[in-house]
Amino acid sequence: MDAAEVEFLAEKELVTIIPNFSLDKIYLIGGDLGPFNPGLPVEVPLWLAINLKQRQKCRLLPPEWMDVEKLEQLRDQERKEETFTPVPSPHYMEITKLLLNHASDNIPKADTIRTLIKDLWDTRMAKLRVSADSFVRQQEAHAKLDNLTLMEINTSGAFLTQALNHMYKLRTSLQPAESTQSQDF
Repeated sequence: MDAAEVEFLAEKELVTIIPNFSLDKIYLIGGDLGPFNPGLPVEVPLWLAINLKQRQKCRLLPPEWMDVEKLEQLRDQERKEETFTPVPSPHYMEITKLLLNHASDNIPKADTIRTLIKDLWDTRMAKLRVSADSFVRQQEAHAKLDNLTLMEINTSGAFLTQALNHMYKLRTSLQPAESTQSQDF
């Protein structure tokens, strides 16, 4: 799975918009949406919110967790803990990227939020690199990946898979050849 596929999955997350148009409930395969009334908040998938925003049909409300104080606390907690801390959304990075790219005018302190999310991402990626290095050095057979998002796993997955394949090849080539003779009974 590549980053675009992970982003596609993130676009199914619900966000709140304030429409400036009227429309009855719409029936989609993924579920019913609406009704849409001017000035009344409604939850819609991120893909629809971005589409409506691009057509100037709504105003996006940032998710509850997309607040400077909350993100500062989350970043500081992530820096203090040795293990990965829970994140506010399984797609926090993708949602932030999409909202800031398409609706930054609707997000208070957008530049600060961008910086905080980047700091959080960098901290988590550094932890992941240290964990992967320790995993490889200790020649572990399995790892527990609690509180990692799909994008974080996707980012390091290819590297880690290659590293483990190389380690496997090295281990099997260094093992002494077992005798291939069979014993007769």
